[in-house]
Amino acid sequence: MESTLRRTWAEINLDALAHNYHALRAKAGPQVKFLGVVKADAYGHGAIQVSKALQELGADYLAVSSIDEAMELRKNDVTMPILILGHTPKEQVGRLIDNHITQAVTCEAKALEYSEEAVRHGGALTVHIKVDSGMSRLGYLCADDHFESGVSGICRACSLPGLRAEGIFTHFAVADEPDMDNIVYTQRQFSLFTKVSAEAEKRLGCRFAIRHCANTGAVACYPETYLDMVRPGLLLYGYGEFAPELGLEPVMTLKTTVSTIKTYEPGTSVSYGRIFTTERRTRMGVVPYGYADGFFRSLSNRCSLMTAQGPAPQRGKICMDMCMIDLTDLPAVDVGDEVEIFGRHSPVEELAKEANTIPYELTCAVSKRVPRVYYKGGREIERELLLRF
Repeated sequence: MESTLRRTWAEINLDALAHNYHALRAKAGPQVKFLGVVKADAYGHGAIQVSKALQELGADYLAVSSIDEAMELRKNDVTMPILILGHTPKEQVGRLIDNHITQAVTCEAKALEYSEEAVRHGGALTVHIKVDSGMSRLGYLCADDHFESGVSGICRACSLPGLRAEGIFTHFAVADEPDMDNIVYTQRQFSLFTKVSAEAEKRLGCRFAIRHCANTGAVACYPETYLDMVRPGLLLYGYGEFAPELGLEPVMTLKTTVSTIKTYEPGTSVSYGRIFTTERRTRMGVVPYGYADGFFRSLSNRCSLMTAQGPAPQRGKICMDMCMIDLTDLPAVDVGDEVEIFGRHSPVEELAKEANTIPYELTCAVSKRVPRVYYKGGREIERELLLRF
């Protein structure tokens, strides 16, 4: 482990996570439950450590994508409620029940399968009903001509033996988009969801314990959508356009080091493809950070990495295991010096913009060979390397 720490590593600040949690919880209000989204290894931050921190902080729920992600948490002493947002094969229903894991139900066929397996197992599976209010991905179709069939299908699912319908939820498609057309679309989604929920509750003669739809964009911009529970994703980790105005802090800082420095004469081509040629005597640094670590090759020759002396332009094609940065105007930078790829001094949003993507994709792309180093109370508390040896 020690030999990898001075290559490329991610520092995970659990104090920043706690700060963001408290800020978002305060924004939602004391009566609203809090679900932390920890799928995809908590967006690259480490699902086990993040989930344990949220459990200690008092969060009410976690959300993952699959039963494997849920079982990873259960096997590592995470006991709080977990919702699986994605598909789980019917053969796994017994494990869901035994491990007290909640499953999303997205259509009648799934509800029937889960009911049959739960009865066979001799237990009750806690479920949250998914409504497709306009994301056009998963969930009961309820818009326009589908309203009656959608609500009827939801009611049938809630009445099936072996299923305990604790919650109902939907997902917004453009809650983070500020233009009027997308604002209207989000409001329409919310209106449909509340209409479906109210009608289903009326027919069932009981209320869903947890209605939730407020993702990151909605938490930031649509307080009327908070209902019984909010489920921020990107905001929890301190990223995105809304994070600064809410006083949130980035949880991950990705760092590397300068491993080699060489000086080239004018007219020297650098790296694969010869897309960069020096125009002056150039002091070029090599850093051990490449596309196998999560550095998108599409960013070649289009971004900078932050040194203690200022930004160093990346030069030439990004390689699998390394890339080159121009240190000509940064003479104080030396071999062994730290370089921030993204973090407090070099926002991930800027790198994402250059890559024409979103911050989620960059944090999720940090590969398993990049060690995560966890800090709490200003000191290192744990190191994790996902490679097996």
